[in-house]
Amino acid sequence: MFEHKKQGLASKEVYFKRIGKNLLFGTIILFISLGIGVVGYKLTVPEFDWYDSLLNASMILSGMGPMIDSQIILTKTAKVFASAYALFSGISFISTIGIVLSPVIHRFFHRLHLEDN
Repeated sequence: MFEHKKQGLASKEVYFKRIGKNLLFGTIILFISLGIGVVGYKLTVPEFDWYDSLLNASMILSGMGPMIDSQIILTKTAKVFASAYALFSGISFISTIGIVLSPVIHRFFHRLHLEDN
């Protein structure tokens, strides 16, 4: 996917294509992760409508925490889902950031390596 350390720096066109491709792939991963959360909240918390499920899944995925109304008592199943989804979201979000930033980081280190030679 990336050029070898003995090769020259990729053109800006190739570089921007890589960024676009990785950004698209990262966006798809985040939307799939968000979809898992929305459906999971909708199935495990019957009091939630689709908007509440979207809000809670979005807040967990972004790392802000759930927005659960204090009047809603969560079942054990809902609590287990929320815990598992929070762990999954943390890994998913960090992995997505790595995917999106990998062309930038690779170009930075490749340029440093070229300057050493």
